[in-house]
Amino acid sequence: MQQVVADDLDALLNVLPPHIRQLLSQQPDNSELLEIVLDLGRLPEARYPHGEVIIDHRESSGADIEYVVSRISCFSGDNRAGIERTLHRISAMRNREEKIIGLTCRVGRAIFGTVNIIQDLVESGKSVLLLGRPGIGKTTMLREVARVLADDLKKRVIVVDTSNEIAGDGDIPHPAIGHARRMQVATPNMQHAVMIEAVENHMPEVIIVDEIGTSLEADAARTIAERGVQLIGTAHGNNLENLVKNPILSDLIGGIQTVTLGDEEARRRRTQKSVLERKGPPTFDIVVEMQERDKVIVHPDVGETVDATLHGTPHKTEVRWIDKDGTIRKDEIVANGITVKKEAEPKKETPRIYLFGVNRAKLEEASRDRQVPIEITPNLREANILLTTKNYYRRKPQKLRDAESARIPIYAIKSNNLAQLRQCLDNLFVPHKDKTISAAMEETEKAIASVQEGKGHVELSPQNAYIRRLQHLLAERSDLSSRSLGKEPTRRVRILKE
Repeated sequence: MQQVVADDLDALLNVLPPHIRQLLSQQPDNSELLEIVLDLGRLPEARYPHGEVIIDHRESSGADIEYVVSRISCFSGDNRAGIERTLHRISAMRNREEKIIGLTCRVGRAIFGTVNIIQDLVESGKSVLLLGRPGIGKTTMLREVARVLADDLKKRVIVVDTSNEIAGDGDIPHPAIGHARRMQVATPNMQHAVMIEAVENHMPEVIIVDEIGTSLEADAARTIAERGVQLIGTAHGNNLENLVKNPILSDLIGGIQTVTLGDEEARRRRTQKSVLERKGPPTFDIVVEMQERDKVIVHPDVGETVDATLHGTPHKTEVRWIDKDGTIRKDEIVANGITVKKEAEPKKETPRIYLFGVNRAKLEEASRDRQVPIEITPNLREANILLTTKNYYRRKPQKLRDAESARIPIYAIKSNNLAQLRQCLDNLFVPHKDKTISAAMEETEKAIASVQEGKGHVELSPQNAYIRRLQHLLAERSDLSSRSLGKEPTRRVRILKE
């Protein structure tokens, strides 16, 4: 469940006035930086999850604000601008003469791995609605959903991108959405029209849209769902009950109407004669309430949940969270919060291998020969190993770059033959090698730390070719150089700076 974060933070820092940029770069926790606020005549602030920090004891001036404005894109009708090919967002505050007197510079991050907790839901083909408070990570998860559906499931995905929130500023979408296509929206009040245009003109299998907030957008969402297109979206509201009470957005979950019952039916139900009922089928099949970044509540049958809510009867939902060791856990709960069933997703000990240019039949034969259980998956996101050949590895096609971005180990064999595949399985999965590999990796990490602290170079203990390959990869990921020295059986790795 490892998450990889890409934030292009330097691109945002480079548009700030030099003195603010220098002071901000000295902050120790910029990996968690949320926003930078520049208000005319006030001290510039940096906002973090733990609170706000004053960047400079000089007040922000008109020149400081103009410096930033001159280095970003033009502000759209909703007073938002960006930096091309990034996910950062700059929002403006204006005075009565429309002059900009304040800026909120929000850090945009692509976080790979956030979708794991609901991946089975979005891959089911059903329409999914995400709810949650601002800043909880709804838009971040939409990016990941777009990439997984487009790249791993090979679906035709279109992102309807109002204010370039999902795929970043500029005409070229950010790589975080993978091969999904992006339709930009000129002004927020045209989002519903672009949603309809997407389904009518471009034959999508999936449409992704952020912040459904008007009746027109709710109508457009229903139109998309009725045409058999999967819809993944977000809406205002922390939970499903907020939508039930929202007259504008209640259509997303089937709509609410007042019904007058006959005397006999009212007595049978033991209710008043005027009751609330659901109008029709929900636009979204599943609602996910994002409680925290690693905890969600899932309503797997929205119609059933809405009916139970209106009638005041208990209904089952599911809470999911990721524990400290990365396992997705689930509890099935009823409306009054009593746990009725607990389960934890079993850890998959069997290696899940994604093949790129490697013969599947030969690998399965090698697996039988070595009596090593393996699982070959066509989905890169489900794999914990990518197996390829050295020829492909040297060319670095997109799939290999995707695996590296997701921190999936890549193993390259010299040639696509049975002997090489047997040797590969021996190196990977023979139990007695585990302690040797662990000790070698620990030695490598200590050597990397020594070189980073200023030592010229460190030579490691002699190892076999497989372990040396892992040591080279570890050095490369730490931005250090490495070389192999000597001849077998004393061939070893030296780690050094460029």
